Amino acid sequence: MKRKVLLTLMVVILFTIAIPLAACQTQTAPSESESGAQMADHSEDEYIYVSSMGNLEFFNAHKYGWQWAGDNLGVKATYMGPAEYDMNAMVAAFDQAIAKKPKGITVFAVEPILEPSIDKAVEAGIPVVTILGDLPNTKRLAFVGSYQYDLGYVGGQKLAESLGGEGKVAILSIPGVGMFDDRENGYRAAFNDYPGIEVVQVGDTKADTVTSVNTAKDIMQRFPDLAAFAATDSTGGIGAAIAVEELDRVGEVKIVSMDRNSDVLQKIREGVVTGTVAQNDAAMAYWALLTLYTYNYNQAQLTSDNAAAGVNPGPSQVYMAVNYIDESNLDYFLEANEIYVP
Repeated sequence: MKRKVLLTLMVVILFTIAIPLAACQTQTAPSESESGAQMADHSEDEYIYVSSMGNLEFFNAHKYGWQWAGDNLGVKATYMGPAEYDMNAMVAAFDQAIAKKPKGITVFAVEPILEPSIDKAVEAGIPVVTILGDLPNTKRLAFVGSYQYDLGYVGGQKLAESLGGEGKVAILSIPGVGMFDDRENGYRAAFNDYPGIEVVQVGDTKADTVTSVNTAKDIMQRFPDLAAFAATDSTGGIGAAIAVEELDRVGEVKIVSMDRNSDVLQKIREGVVTGTVAQNDAAMAYWALLTLYTYNYNQAQLTSDNAAAGVNPGPSQVYMAVNYIDESNLDYFLEANEIYVP
């Protein structure tokens, strides 16, 4: 009996020793895979997020998520770009990012003018992940963000329900910009299930609150029986809210906004805005950096040499969930907004 117990103990000990030895023998080079990445020191690695409109509260969550990702992965996470919607300045910021030779770049791919910069970075050996908006015809590694069509579709469903399936609706958007056009198409698709809903006009907010307010007022004066506004961005939502208040139409004209800006959430609390569609913004920034980090250090062995084979062993698209905010859950989002303040 003692002999059996002794033999059993010896087998267990040998098995326990064999597992880590086998792992050491089969581990690939750190440049291809780093199964022990959490133990490695990459604190000198820099990853850069290039964006525009950094003055908008919307991007606070992105800045927070980007820094949070850097802290969790043990790398330097830098955010740069113009405070306004200035594409020339954004291209200049992208060029500055390339000059710093970072380990990866995440870019808010809002317009095609950024395509040459993305390809230039990749050709220089810097992987690029697009975020929020995508430019799939470039050499970017992956897109991380929301499925734009779904954002509009969810908003359209919620607005249609609040209208009881009937009424004239105006869409406040930024026509001609792909991601916002996709959201508009999502709204229209949702409305197709409600024959009583008619889209009477699409107003251009130009991503500016004052312009949005004036556009919303003009639409209400043109259509006195307007039942609702559907916004594809936060400026459209807050612009519609202010216009409805100033024209004393609160309660008569429903509003579904986009994104989780505090001013929009406050209007939900006040009963001016019905609800708003929210992206997983902080998590989105995290997944963008994680995608770049994984590409650099944790590639699966799809081939004997992924780089030489010219393959991408990771995801090419990472879609985040769509959330809806109304009076039932807005406090949780407002509390998070306070955390995000730089």
